[in-house]
Amino acid sequence: MATTIFSEMSALAAEYDAINLGQGFPDTPGPQEVVDAAVAAMRRGLNQYPPAIGVPALREAICAHQRRFYGIELDPASQVVVCAGASEALSSALMALVAPGDEVIALEPFYDLYAATGALVGASLVPVRISAPDYRLDPDLLRAAVTGKTKVILLNSPHNPTGAVLSRAELEDVAAVAREHDLLVITDEVYEHLLFDDGDGTAHIPISSLPGMAERTVTVSSAGKTFSVTGWKIGWATGPAELIERVLNVKQWFSFASGTPLQHAVVVGLGLPDERFALLGRELARKRDILTEGLRELGMEVYHSKATYFVTADIAPLGETDSLEFCRALPARVGVAAVPNQVFHASPEGVETQVRFACCKRDEVLADALLRLRKL
Repeated sequence: MATTIFSEMSALAAEYDAINLGQGFPDTPGPQEVVDAAVAAMRRGLNQYPPAIGVPALREAICAHQRRFYGIELDPASQVVVCAGASEALSSALMALVAPGDEVIALEPFYDLYAATGALVGASLVPVRISAPDYRLDPDLLRAAVTGKTKVILLNSPHNPTGAVLSRAELEDVAAVAREHDLLVITDEVYEHLLFDDGDGTAHIPISSLPGMAERTVTVSSAGKTFSVTGWKIGWATGPAELIERVLNVKQWFSFASGTPLQHAVVVGLGLPDERFALLGRELARKRDILTEGLRELGMEVYHSKATYFVTADIAPLGETDSLEFCRALPARVGVAAVPNQVFHASPEGVETQVRFACCKRDEVLADALLRLRKL
């Protein structure tokens, strides 16, 4: 266990008063109705422990959300557990469903929490790489990664850090492997509403909605990314009752419960009109374009991001050879922080010069960051 790259880069950003395009958090306050609902809940005295499984109103709202957007039916009493963010939900699911010696397949690059939690359990993370420029999943690589020790396929779509979105065909390939080998699936869908409308029909499809997958899938999501309230740490896991019970049995020993008034506020957020959810992606797409075009003007190769808070750029055209060294020096050099993509890989081979930049900032902040990066 070591300090995460996000803590390291954020500390450097603070030390050098740098613009932080490394850690994925927005600099806007989020929907006013949601913030007001949190304040109102506090003033109503809803400040004590909620049930470990989550306040009933939020569990019902999560079920309504899954039905409304994906046609997925869930029982709020047994198929939803509210956690201290998606991080706790993911860690609890892995610890509940994976044993020492098991193997977990994950799309590479992968969020560093996946490998860290696997290590705590004593399981091995088996990477299946998706590569630039299109970041498509090769089903043959996925099948080749399965062994007699494989227990779980861990998906992340929309995908951090690449911004890729798994297509229905790719998800069907994953589902076929899971069914054939009787594997569980844990899917990280925290960016489900942050898709960019590029007119190409890209859509988020929960793998649990595919035939034969509801009974073997734990789905994780969060309010933090959707409503720009990452500091609230209100996430959840949904799935079959027997798996969610096991997740709850682990999660209760971590936080027990979290953020009672914030849980009530997220109920309001999940009930916002469809147009408000669509606006999230449109606004973020505009910011993605600002950052993408700016980085390209500086000479970097930038890969097309279809979703999330992030874009990936290759700094090799600038004469750079090591993204880790580059990112550690960047705050002092120009006053901007970013994250090297190699930390999301089991091996840096082939991604030595890729860097992740966050686009979820105000327009003027992005413009200032690009101006500073011109010093390179």
